Amino acid sequence: MVSIRAAVFMAEQACPYTEEFDGNDLCATHFLVFDGENAVGSLRMRWFAGFAKLERVVLLRNERGRPALQVMLAEAFELATRKGYRLMIAQIQSRLWPVWSRTFRCKQAEGRPHFSFSDFDYLEIEIPLPEHPQALKPATDPMVMIRPEGKWDVPGVLDASAARSGTPVPAA
Repeated sequence: MVSIRAAVFMAEQACPYTEEFDGNDLCATHFLVFDGENAVGSLRMRWFAGFAKLERVVLLRNERGRPALQVMLAEAFELATRKGYRLMIAQIQSRLWPVWSRTFRCKQAEGRPHFSFSDFDYLEIEIPLPEHPQALKPATDPMVMIRPEGKWDVPGVLDASAARSGTPVPAA
């Protein structure tokens, strides 16, 4: 993830290190997309009350125009909807609006100004998310809720611990 972002944002776009690695990486969820054994793209997603926020969506130059972006974003959307989110926002470079508007069901956020940082102009977009049929809710089985992030349907190490004590383990 770090090398991909550095190759694109720092090397191609001359973004300073301190602006690219802004202190939010340790509180975010990160996605990588691979071509075989090689990571070719990444994104980070942060979680807020009522919405998820896509950030640092990036593909290596030779992957642009291929399906890697759609694959990576489909996984991000799946995680967000499983967590119960119905809205995702992103701040994208204004020049990329034609790509995003063709690829995703999104719209420019009304009443939000364009802005600039790291020598690029940005705009804010909204991406509505469908309701997930298995969205996690407060009443979800506690053994499901403590499973590793994104792997709620796969019994985890604590399921085996619960089984030792005779606690029923929810179905995967």
